[in-house]
Amino acid sequence: MNSFTIQTKGGIYTSSQLPEPKDDSFEGRAILFCRQWVNGQTSFSLTTSGSTGTPKVIQATRDHMKQSALATARSIGLKSGQTSLVCLDPNYIAGRMMLVRSMEVGMNIFLAEPSANPFSYLSSNSSIDFVALVPYQVQTILQSKEKSFFNSISNILIGGAPLSQKTENELQQYQCQFYETYGMTETLSHIALRKVNGSERSEYFQTLPNVGIRVDERQCLCIQVAFLEKEIITNDVVELRNGNSFKWLGRLDHVINSGGIKLHPEEIEKKIALVFELLGLTNRFFIAGLPDGRLGTSVHLIIEGELTVETQNSITHQIESALSKYEIPKSIRWVRNFVETATQKVDRKKTILSLE
Repeated sequence: MNSFTIQTKGGIYTSSQLPEPKDDSFEGRAILFCRQWVNGQTSFSLTTSGSTGTPKVIQATRDHMKQSALATARSIGLKSGQTSLVCLDPNYIAGRMMLVRSMEVGMNIFLAEPSANPFSYLSSNSSIDFVALVPYQVQTILQSKEKSFFNSISNILIGGAPLSQKTENELQQYQCQFYETYGMTETLSHIALRKVNGSERSEYFQTLPNVGIRVDERQCLCIQVAFLEKEIITNDVVELRNGNSFKWLGRLDHVINSGGIKLHPEEIEKKIALVFELLGLTNRFFIAGLPDGRLGTSVHLIIEGELTVETQNSITHQIESALSKYEIPKSIRWVRNFVETATQKVDRKKTILSLE
């Protein structure tokens, strides 16, 4: 592990002089973890996000976290002396692994409280080389004056939720190297990256070194990571291109079986996103399968934020021409606010329950 510095609101600290955390704030949690890492702690507890089930705690070893961190560092060319912006909660895998990558490579760390626009904490002359963001943060930054930082940062990881086609299109004009990530707490962050912009832009995720993949009889992704003992069986339906490349289609547990026709909500959502872009709508939404007396389950569009009758009519008119007859929602429902997990992912199940 190389030496590094941490910049907080209270000052800049070297890796050999990290202060005792004063509280359980974001900065306190980040510094506490860095102290544990610097002092050689060998095992760490990690909490899953709970976006696809009940949150659970798993144990991870220092060596495994280090191997995961260095695999990412080699893949995107992180270097000692660069600066990372850490703006994700270190109690969860995404924020914690940002700290591990930074410490193991010897990158200086700038801590910014998790927010919709973490770039607002930066001064005009800030020099950042590497950051990880969730799609909501990317979307917010794109609507702010801080979007100019996208031309000065070298590498940005985007994960935690699928990236919308609209956002991906907007990122094409920037020089930064954007990567969508695929992974989970159980794999100690991402095991594959998808290039979002530039000449190597692709619809397919490319696995990191020492990661093997296959699909099972459900066409769901199975992952073998060299430093993990057990194969990870997922509920993610994918199109496998070869032994180290795949296209994500959606969650098996989200699949809607409507009168014998199997539909992937995520694929429908991509088409509806283009309709929302055409109509100038920025509301979050998702497709849900709700009980149907005739079909068993039918397709419904759930939108965050109250809509006028005129807007709903416009959406209905546009999606009828954009979707196949099986994909067209039986109804459009709205809720004032989506229910979210602790890591700001939309909790679809709890949001659907709030409709009742």
